[in-house]
Amino acid sequence: MRAIMVMFDSLNRHMLPPYGADWVHAPNFERLHERTVTFDNSYVGSMPCMPCRRELHTGRYNFLHRSWGPLEPFDDSVPEILKERGVYTHLVSDHLHYWEEGGCTYHTRYSSWEISRGQEGDPWKGQVADPEIPESVSPRSGQPWRQDWVNRGHLKEEKDQPQAKTFAMGLEFMRTNADQDRWFLQIETFDPHEPYFTQQHYKDLYPHDYDGPHFDWPPYSEVTETPEQVEHMRMQNAALISMCDTYLGEVLDLMDEQDMWKDTLLIVCTDHGFLLGEHDWWAKCVQPFYGEVAHTPLFLWDPRTGRRRERSAALVQNIDWGPTLLEFFGIPLTPDMEGLPLTHSLASEEALREGMLFGLHGGHVNVTDGRYVYMRAPIREENGPLYEYTLMPTHMHHTFDVEELQDIELAAPFMFTKGCKTMKIPARGSGSWRDVHRFGTMLFDLEADPKQEHPIRNVEIEARMVALLIKLMKANDAPAEQFERLGLAP
Repeated sequence: MRAIMVMFDSLNRHMLPPYGADWVHAPNFERLHERTVTFDNSYVGSMPCMPCRRELHTGRYNFLHRSWGPLEPFDDSVPEILKERGVYTHLVSDHLHYWEEGGCTYHTRYSSWEISRGQEGDPWKGQVADPEIPESVSPRSGQPWRQDWVNRGHLKEEKDQPQAKTFAMGLEFMRTNADQDRWFLQIETFDPHEPYFTQQHYKDLYPHDYDGPHFDWPPYSEVTETPEQVEHMRMQNAALISMCDTYLGEVLDLMDEQDMWKDTLLIVCTDHGFLLGEHDWWAKCVQPFYGEVAHTPLFLWDPRTGRRRERSAALVQNIDWGPTLLEFFGIPLTPDMEGLPLTHSLASEEALREGMLFGLHGGHVNVTDGRYVYMRAPIREENGPLYEYTLMPTHMHHTFDVEELQDIELAAPFMFTKGCKTMKIPARGSGSWRDVHRFGTMLFDLEADPKQEHPIRNVEIEARMVALLIKLMKANDAPAEQFERLGLAP
């Protein structure tokens, strides 16, 4: 028995043909849909990148206790559990956050790992002189933007791009180990994460009239650009999705060639989606997590069931990936896992869960039962009280600074910390970019309003969703102040 996970970053459900985007050129995603079960109610858990990956490893939510950061000393890691139980685990990735301080304990849990450099602002190639940047490019501040243009100078051909190299490494592992048993391969590419940098032949699939400035990296802000620029950005995103489709096809081809479908689990997934002008917003993390961000594509092939060309309405999310891998290899789930094997969701005639939480530390706390989405906002403009609970005080790029660590307390153990106390640190930035109070609390009926354009007011439904929210937060052993922040009585 073998397992393969192909994981994309920021892959939009609403930009894939199996989910209705018939204008996007992605024949291999259509082919994948024919070979797998396609999930219609897959959601994110914790946002964004590394919080999601912590969920892959631990099978439980991250966002109610802390923000971005490494695996904790008390965390169970699915790749590590597999490794310890005789399943060889291998990661190939170009996801730059793995080799930053805020992600530095994830890739080391695998039996082996390989990386490809150069995505986004990855500090890859050293160049003191300013890079050559086309005059039509509007300058942006920050090291990632400058470094990206340095990196682009070394990515002239498609074979040089990080995604191409990542999939080449994955295919090499598949070929080398095609006759071996009990292994798990994770092929993870940063694409189609912004910036949307790819070859011209992918862009040529989407002809459109545009004579504006160079624009392939959307800001994390409200849309102020012209309709023509918004359309252009969507075309740029589609072009990069078509590149992703090409390399997904190579994995499917090799599975055909090596007859891997008979004994190899396949999961194709993403960490979250991305707003491309919908709701008058770009990107993620600042605004509420509408369906374009939270409602994700997910495909599963399980050779034990042989189910294909099917759609599933089961409520599933990112915390289910790790439990799915453990169950497939016959390894018990850990007591701390909140996720469920995807195969159990398919096998049961009844729903295995009432609802699911999702969100970002300090953002709305959201809950869905599949029909309704309830987005609970903090009741105070200052968005407090809010704390980080961690033994690994690390942000995306760097450890917490000295000022942040001046008011550390020790918190009593949570149910999942195996008796360990954690640091309790006042959250930084809770009143700045996490200013979600201004959006207010919202309730949406997905059946009547799938695009979440018209919030509803219904006292009875809201009361039921609040009760579900509280129940799931308590099951996660959410800190007491999270309830206070949201104006809830646990």
